[in-house]
Amino acid sequence: MQSEHLSLFFDTKMPDEKDKSYQNRLHPQDQQRVDEFIKRGVNSVERKPFRPMRLLLLLIAIVMGLSIFSQLLVRWAGVY
Repeated sequence: MQSEHLSLFFDTKMPDEKDKSYQNRLHPQDQQRVDEFIKRGVNSVERKPFRPMRLLLLLIAIVMGLSIFSQLLVRWAGVY
């Protein structure tokens, strides 16, 4: 009974039986054109992977730094 309920949530088929999207659907000529396009211009540059946590930490550090700077500026100006 429990295994029937679990099979509703988890598909137990192997990837090749279920999903064929990983296979190449292009004709060889089309794949060759895609490969040539990827190798030239802006697309030819190898890039580091995007790291969202690094960006988030940088954003937090900048906001905190500007907040501290603004508080010091307010105290130096004598507003508080």
